[in-house]
Parts: sequence; C-alpha cells; structure tokens
Amino acid sequence: MMHYEEGKAPELKKKFWKSLADSPFLFLQLDRDPDSAVPMTAQLDKDADSAIWFFTGRDHYLATGGPATATFSSKGQDLFARFRGRLTEETSQERLDKEWSHFIEAWFPGGKQDPNLLMLRMDLEDAEIWDSDLGLMSTAKLLLGKDVRDDAKDSHVEGVKL
Repeated sequence: MMHYEEGKAPELKKKFWKSLADSPFLFLQLDRDPDSAVPMTAQLDKDADSAIWFFTGRDHYLATGGPATATFSSKGQDLFARFRGRLTEETSQERLDKEWSHFIEAWFPGGKQDPNLLMLRMDLEDAEIWDSDLGLMSTAKLLLGKDVRDDAKDSHVEGVKL
C-alpha cells in the first residue's frame, strides 16, 4: 500500500481516533514478548494528549509495563492501525475516578480499592494507519478485478504521531 499524502495524514489520524472511540477494543502486547498479545479495552479521554489507559490486574504480565504495541481494527473493518507506546502505572486517583465504570467494577469486585486493580497509561509514540474505505467506484473496480492501486494511494500513513 502506498503512503497517505502529507496533507491528508491529519484526516486519517482524526478518523483513527473516531474509530477507536466507537469501538475501543484492541490487542495489546509487550514488545519484549510478542506472544503476550491480549484483547484489551482502551479508556479514552478526548482531552488527553497522546495517552490512553487500560485496566488490568497486578498479577497480569502486562503489569510489568514497558514498551508495548497495540493493533486495532475498526468496527466496520475500514480502518486498521498499529501503534507503539510505553506502559506505566497510572497513579492519579482523579484519572481512576474519571475512567471507572460498572464494566471495570465487574472485573474488580473490591471496587476502586481492590488490591489487584492496576490502571496502566500508554504514552503513545508513533503509529501506522491503513484506511480500507476506498469508496463506491473503487470498490466496484475491486469487485471486477480492475487495478485499484492508484485509488488506494492515499490510504496509508506511517510514523504519524498520535
């Protein structure tokens, strides 16, 4: 796939954040252990500057933190992303209160005081994003086996800062 033109990278970045907000489920792995990928739910904050949060247990291998990679597919499979960052323990009680929900409480019966509860912050670095929504004409060409490479030339960007 070819690279998104420089001028359209912000558009693709915006589409990524909207897609992740619509369906915040992704695979997260520690870079030192590619076999550690597990499905997680990203906790997003529209006002956050390049960070997302995850809840896990202190007894989970993600608890060790460090460099990590997430892979994401949007709900409609029209956008895909892989992004890197660093996992560290989030110690802000204010952040915990803001992200807490009944969904999280279902996993931690001791509530916010559960001794196994761990909130991780992923400080985001760079990302690679693919947009597979080629539009009606390109989809028709694709179904007919016609060349769509020129149509797809603006559908990919790498090294974008989230």
